Amino acid sequence: MSNSNVNAVPATRSRMGLRTWVSLAMLTAIAYVVMVLSKTLPQVSGFLQLDLKDTVICIGGFLFGPLAAAIISIVVAAVEMFTVSDTGIIGLIMNVLATCAFCCTAAFVYKHLHTKKGAVIGLALGVIALTAVMLLWNYLITPIYMGIPRNVVASMLPTVFLPFNVVKGGLNMALILLLYKPVVTALRKARLVPESHAPQQSARKMGAGFLLFSLALLATFVVLALVLMGIL
Repeated sequence: MSNSNVNAVPATRSRMGLRTWVSLAMLTAIAYVVMVLSKTLPQVSGFLQLDLKDTVICIGGFLFGPLAAAIISIVVAAVEMFTVSDTGIIGLIMNVLATCAFCCTAAFVYKHLHTKKGAVIGLALGVIALTAVMLLWNYLITPIYMGIPRNVVASMLPTVFLPFNVVKGGLNMALILLLYKPVVTALRKARLVPESHAPQQSARKMGAGFLLFSLALLATFVVLALVLMGIL
């Protein structure tokens, strides 16, 4: 192997490493902006906030793996705590737990099953993980944070926390299915992520049906969200 080839490999890796960090920084900034915008939405039951930043963070996880999703979620939650949040360290912990439960689960499955079917399965499992994790932690933390009896919180689990987290996860799932391909295409055109070497699927056959499925899913969870927020 010539010296030029030997030197080219580290240089290529260095460029890809830099592009990866640029992409992660950009996704982190976008996730923060989406989180801030989400705070303008009406709250559910007066204290639960639908947050769509998981859409951006999970796309990052699909591109760069579950560890990247965890890093972005921690950074965004920390910046949120010091800028626009009044929930302190408890809010940071709950934010990270919720986002990692959803995004890291989905990204892990998609990493090992890199197809549209894998994305749907991973996201569905992410919604289940998010709901289960937050039911447990709301039961443990909410009485301490809000100063209300644990039996009151327990009665809220099936009526408030369960539907809220299912709708929150479902909204993010539908948005990810709709936005992932155009976002990744844009990033690849900007040469911020490498081209995919995965075998191409029959996109023309699956595209229309997959789009309709994603739109129907989004419409369903938007209606449910409006019901939870008391708008419908």
